[in-house]
Amino acid sequence: MNNFKRNNPLFSMCGLNCGLCTIRLGGHCPGCGQGNKPCKIARCGIEHGVEYCFQCPEYPCELYDHVDEYDSFMTHLHQKADLMKAKEIGIEAYTEEQSEKVDLLDTLLNECNSGREKTLFSLAVNLLSVDEIKKVLDEGGQLASDMPIKDKAKFISGRFREIAADKEIELKLRKKRK
Repeated sequence: MNNFKRNNPLFSMCGLNCGLCTIRLGGHCPGCGQGNKPCKIARCGIEHGVEYCFQCPEYPCELYDHVDEYDSFMTHLHQKADLMKAKEIGIEAYTEEQSEKVDLLDTLLNECNSGREKTLFSLAVNLLSVDEIKKVLDEGGQLASDMPIKDKAKFISGRFREIAADKEIELKLRKKRK
C-alpha cells in the first residue's frame, strides 16, 4: 500500500485539514494520499472503497473512538465535525472553503509572522471561521499597517486568542499525557 494516492490534498480521508498542517507547509509531508504510506484509518478506507470515512456505512467506527481528544502535529479538535461538515455541504464546497483558508494562512504567514506564529496561525485558521479570520486580518491591516512585524504578529495573535477564548477553544496543540 505504498504510494497511496488521493485526489484531494487539502482534506484527509479521516477529516484532518492537511492543507493547513505545519508539517505539510514546511515541505515535510505531501498530505494524505499524495504518495505517502497510508495510516491505519486510510488503510481501512481503502479496504472499504471510500475516499472519505463519512462515506463508509460503518462510520463512525472504533477507529474514531477518542480520535479528537489529543493532537498530533496538527489539531484533531474538529476532525469529526469537519467530516460531517464536508458531508453536509459537499466535498467541492468544503474543498473550496479549505482553499480559501490555505490562502488566508499563506497571507498570515507571509505578512504577519515574526517567525514564531506558524503553529498558532495554523490552529486559528483550522478552528475559526473564514469570516473570523478575515475580520482579524482586516483589523490588523487597518490598525497595524505601520507597525513592525513583531507588533503586528502580537496584535493578530492576540485577536485570534480572544476570538478562540470566546468559543472556549485554546489555540495550543493538546498533547497526550503519559
